[in-house]
Amino acid sequence: MQYIGIDLGTSAVKILLVDEKGTILNTVSREYPLYFPHPGWSEQDPVDWWTAVQDGVQALLTGFDAAKVAGIGCGGQMHGLVALDAQDEVICPAILWNDGRTAEETDWLNAEIGKGKLSELTANIAFAGFTAPKLLWMRNKEPENFARISKVMLPKDYINYRLTGVHACDYSDASGMLLLDVAHRRWSKEMLDICGMKEAQMPKLFESYEPIGTVKPEVAQSLGLPENVKVVAGAGDNAAAAVGTGVVGEGGCNISLGTSGTIFISSKSFGVDPHNALHAFCHADGGWHLMGCMLSAASCNKWFCEDILNISDYAAEQTAITDDKLGRNRVFFLPYLMGERSPINDTDARGTFVGLSMDSARADMVQAVLEGVAFALRDSFEVAKAIGLAIDRSRLCGGGAKSPLWRKILANVLNIPLDIPQTEEGPGYGGAMLAMVGTGAYTSVQACADALCHVRETVSPDPAIATRYEAQYRKFQKIYPTMKDLFQNIK
Repeated sequence: MQYIGIDLGTSAVKILLVDEKGTILNTVSREYPLYFPHPGWSEQDPVDWWTAVQDGVQALLTGFDAAKVAGIGCGGQMHGLVALDAQDEVICPAILWNDGRTAEETDWLNAEIGKGKLSELTANIAFAGFTAPKLLWMRNKEPENFARISKVMLPKDYINYRLTGVHACDYSDASGMLLLDVAHRRWSKEMLDICGMKEAQMPKLFESYEPIGTVKPEVAQSLGLPENVKVVAGAGDNAAAAVGTGVVGEGGCNISLGTSGTIFISSKSFGVDPHNALHAFCHADGGWHLMGCMLSAASCNKWFCEDILNISDYAAEQTAITDDKLGRNRVFFLPYLMGERSPINDTDARGTFVGLSMDSARADMVQAVLEGVAFALRDSFEVAKAIGLAIDRSRLCGGGAKSPLWRKILANVLNIPLDIPQTEEGPGYGGAMLAMVGTGAYTSVQACADALCHVRETVSPDPAIATRYEAQYRKFQKIYPTMKDLFQNIK
């Protein structure tokens, strides 16, 4: 049998056709617009996602026997607020994960409700990108739209709704809403009350691998699919990527260098970072995970190369950065282009170059961008170590991980081996794997990962380079605290 995995990203949807042995038979990608109507805002039209998915699935199946498709699983960008009215029509553009408009509501939640109470109710504190602050913003700033809300959904859940007609959400994605009692895997009535919401306005909760329904007959006909295709609940993109790289069960780690950057640590038991610098979420395998998330990772390199240097050949820009230059750069970069989440939780933080001089070269700035992202990921890595988590190696995935130089920089900044998966499709592959479990091809997510997820190569740190980067990281650590008050005064 065959399975469709959907990766609903921020700039595009990538769709995979995979057989039960894990072989990727075909891939299709479709882009859609991203809107920034005001500084710090980030929006998309959910209908654009659905249009892209429809077109992509039709193209994906061209030349293949669609009758063999047994299941569909979707991994998607987290936290986005999709508000539907009583007719299930989209009320307004989706407010995305990297939108920073909710600083006031975030501060109110953390100060007035209190970080301790929020952590007690949801295992997390408020971050600007989470869904609950967006609902409060909508209630405060757009009360007419807020009053029309019949259902609140997350991005990938909207796709699942269009496929099945079912309002559903999985636990991993719901964890990032600040509305879920993560420890007990249920909606928090107190948090819903705080946000002026009722449980009837929330989707039904499922484990990521559980089927929520089958494809609607009219949708199956338009996409060329059989009507008995099962759709599983799917997962937030980071949990789906972790499944796709085999990071399930106890103590696995996955680092993703995508539009955002994450460190994802899986666990069979529930646990919370006492400082709430790391998110405590449900995992797609039925367990839990801790996660540090930076808002701008590979997007920093894309911004600098495409928007500033006006080039698209990233590899060519990196050829001048040889091993002898690693750990010796005098230029530093703070990668906070959209503010920052983990671990500093500062919507006012901004991208900054430090240390430029008359002899600074173009390659120094490119290198600084790559290093700045690696240093910022290490910030979350350090939090994990401080609470007693021993991370001695990690899987690495995401678009940025395709750069051999960036892989080398990150391995040395973290000073651990990084395992590159045989299959690097991350959330889409994880979505297909969840569909395999949901349709009975595998008995569990762990069994599926054991069978399908293998390491292609390992990037190990070089002791000399790692030592140089240790000193560089200590310098990097001093930059944000020095700049913090300035960021608040120039917003």
